Amino acid sequence: MAEAYIIDAVRTPRGIGKPGKGALSHLHPQHLAATVLKAIRDRNNLDTRTVDDIIWSTSTQRGKQGGDLGRMAALSAGYDIKASGTTLDRFCGGGITSVNLAAATVMSGMEDCVVAGGTEMMSYTAQLAAEEANAGIKPLGMGAGHAALDELHPQSHQGVCGDAIAAIEGIDRAAVDALALVSQRRADRAIKEGRFAKSLVPVLNPDGSIALDHEEFPRPETTAEGLAALKPSFDAIADFDLGGGVTFRKQIQRRYPGLEFRGVHHAGNSSGVVDGAAALLVTSKAYADKHGLKPRARIVAYANIGDDPTLMLNAPVPAAKKVLDKAGLTRDDIDVWEINEAFAVVAEKFIRDLDLPRDKVNINGGAMALGHPIGATGSILIGTALDELERSGGRYGLVTMCAAGGMAPAIIIERI
Repeated sequence: MAEAYIIDAVRTPRGIGKPGKGALSHLHPQHLAATVLKAIRDRNNLDTRTVDDIIWSTSTQRGKQGGDLGRMAALSAGYDIKASGTTLDRFCGGGITSVNLAAATVMSGMEDCVVAGGTEMMSYTAQLAAEEANAGIKPLGMGAGHAALDELHPQSHQGVCGDAIAAIEGIDRAAVDALALVSQRRADRAIKEGRFAKSLVPVLNPDGSIALDHEEFPRPETTAEGLAALKPSFDAIADFDLGGGVTFRKQIQRRYPGLEFRGVHHAGNSSGVVDGAAALLVTSKAYADKHGLKPRARIVAYANIGDDPTLMLNAPVPAAKKVLDKAGLTRDDIDVWEINEAFAVVAEKFIRDLDLPRDKVNINGGAMALGHPIGATGSILIGTALDELERSGGRYGLVTMCAAGGMAPAIIIERI
């Protein structure tokens, strides 16, 4: 089997994902995707006539984010028309999956040069969700409108799932707040030390002025006392009547009778709502040699796995174990771990279950401090892991994250 290499990784800064308030919120999602596609081309003198495919991730593929963003953004970026594109959805995990599929096509020998990545404009999807809610449209898998699905695998709200998992695992409010504070402090250090500078590319307005050239979401002024004062976000949501007396809490309790739980998650220890995009260039060795490109990393292994959709957030641990087994590695071989901080309990449980050294996990902060642009985050994290491996001299990095429906993709990369 051929090997797949990461030549480069780029991303935008993450802008606050609120309509009319974030620095990127006035832009079209296609513009954000085109920004990173241009950067990956220009930084590597990439002849886009030789790009076999563009594999893109976008979770909410409706409205402005519909219509195969991968292909449309490539055309907007000025790629040659021969560079085809496709767009996928694995909820939060799509940004890892786009890279995994790029690696698969190269490793199979069917392709030689693939650009992978993702985009999510949460300032736009929040507006879209509000419009659908006002129209009485319920999300898939939630409420009596999808009773057949709910009877088989009742699914709840992700934040409510996080609170339920915390109760099951005995992870208290103090623990999740402590991890959130660590995330903020690490992100602040990383920004001040320029640890993101290699991958970060500015987003320009159509007139050429700078829309955003730095991380907009972090709150370095965060304190333990401030976090402790925040009210839980999901208690009211847990007991909201979806129709016919069905609530998110009851959906979980149908599968876990007698489980009592209360909120421990809030805005400070949950992932930030942001806008962002990322892209990676994945090629074969033959392509890299022919075009004078120097690989930065080798893709060692990847894996996908499903877990309980009712709790939704617990698949990263089995995903990590599966990809380690595929790679023939152990947890002690991994120098850099990136686990998306969808909610603090996800990362805390991951660290505890795998008995990981905390100084190797989310070394430069995570989504609680930096934000989580759903379809783009996995691609961002792979680039973050690569940058950290190069900075620290580590060899292997493992990236994984939970995804709606109880799934998790994972990938292991090796620094070259």
